[in-house]
Amino acid sequence: MSHINLIVEGGIATITFQRSEKFNSFIRQMALDFQAALDEASTDESVRCVVVTGSGRAFSAGQDLQEATDQNGPTLTKILNEHFNPIITRIRRMPKPVIAAVNGVAAGAGANIALACDIVVASESASFIQAFSKIGLMPDSGGTFTLPRLIGFQRASALMMMADKVSAVDALHMGMLYKVFPDEMFRDEVQKIAEQLAKMPTYGLALTKEALNHTYANTLDQQLALEDKLQTLAGQSDDYKEGTTAFLEKRFPDFRGK
Repeated sequence: MSHINLIVEGGIATITFQRSEKFNSFIRQMALDFQAALDEASTDESVRCVVVTGSGRAFSAGQDLQEATDQNGPTLTKILNEHFNPIITRIRRMPKPVIAAVNGVAAGAGANIALACDIVVASESASFIQAFSKIGLMPDSGGTFTLPRLIGFQRASALMMMADKVSAVDALHMGMLYKVFPDEMFRDEVQKIAEQLAKMPTYGLALTKEALNHTYANTLDQQLALEDKLQTLAGQSDDYKEGTTAFLEKRFPDFRGK
């Protein structure tokens, strides 16, 4: 994986985009390698939390336009169906929490990859931009699904059409992010969040994620029925037994993610 670095340590899989000279813009091999890294993190039982971040000054500038406009390169249809759409579905189906640690600019598909994650945090110097309209395209990589649900239809429509650059602090106030940290504290704060998640009941978090994935499509009755089904599964887990036992014994639980 020449453009993707995967490190697993302490129950945390950290996936770093390593194409900093091109602002971590995606080419085909990088997209396929990212999918492979997500698959590895998903199936590795030692992994309890996944962090996605970028190297250098960018999280990701989205698709590399030189590749997209190369007559011998992949078509836009291929880029979506084989590169970005599988990335988004992998993130949403990952049975573990995924943190987007946005260290710099997140543009186009790069922004929407971040927004598809379960928890989005950013450094103060980071920014987000739906850059598609600048080149005559429309948002992809799940952006038209995710962004309106985070910040509302009207504001999402404006950001997508105007292609405004949004600072991390403004994105936080809009409801796009969970937290923003000073640049000098960013990596340490991301690590704290990841370490906390890696010690939590992973199976219960996976069920929470599954319920959230259905929340906008279901009616209230359907969502209540789904909660009933998933809560029953959670109640059969080892972590539930440990959590309730630890509560009654007045000690900290030792969750194993099962």
